[in-house]
Amino acid sequence: METQLKIALVQSSIFWHQPEKNRTHFAERIRNLEQPADLVILPEMFTTGFTMTPSEIDDKEGNDTLEWMKSLAQETKMAITGSIPFFEEGKHTNRLFFVRPNGTFETYDKRHTFTLAGEQLSYSSGKERVIIEYKGFRLCPMICYDLRFPVWSRNTEAYDLLLFVANWPQPRVSAWDALLKARAIENMSYCLGVNRIGKDPNGHNYNGHSACYDALGEQLVFSDKEEVLFVEISKKHLTETREKLRFLDDRDSFILQ
Repeated sequence: METQLKIALVQSSIFWHQPEKNRTHFAERIRNLEQPADLVILPEMFTTGFTMTPSEIDDKEGNDTLEWMKSLAQETKMAITGSIPFFEEGKHTNRLFFVRPNGTFETYDKRHTFTLAGEQLSYSSGKERVIIEYKGFRLCPMICYDLRFPVWSRNTEAYDLLLFVANWPQPRVSAWDALLKARAIENMSYCLGVNRIGKDPNGHNYNGHSACYDALGEQLVFSDKEEVLFVEISKKHLTETREKLRFLDDRDSFILQ
């Protein structure tokens, strides 16, 4: 079993409603990483920006991006994850794909659609949490607004890493900072968030603040500019911390309906 997982956090601007251009852009960033990684994480809706008009995007773009992720993961021998608008069975979802180098993949649909922007009017809400097994680590993927809901993020499956992909705007970035750290501490888990940078046509500014925190809330990496961050998480460190400080044993027990 592997005890270290090296992760690349791609904090980038996004070309509005231009999936092919974004795929080309992110492929270049991934192929030219300064150091190898086991997992590459891209922002929320990395092919379009945070659009509330997914009907303006060709329905086939979701599958095109999935095939692109498979091909690139196989080529680079790194897992790749991020969310995109995805059309299936007559509806759109904000869907995260986690694609392994061997081409297998898992998905997570955003549970909490962002009602302030009317996301619930354009996208169907997800119903299932997902735990992904990868290189000896248990990962729990989530998307942006999910960060505000601690019950949904609660560590009931002994995951090792809680990860968020986001388009989280600058005016509320202090909440992003505080909640990423809080989720790490309360769940005795690594917590990582990858946000975008730049400005979209709706006038929203994004200043990144992609970061990773360990199980005690210590910040391991952070950035507020366009760049790729690298962080290595340790299974040994997490196990030792949980054995020394057995806070998860004292959790309240309840079932989420």
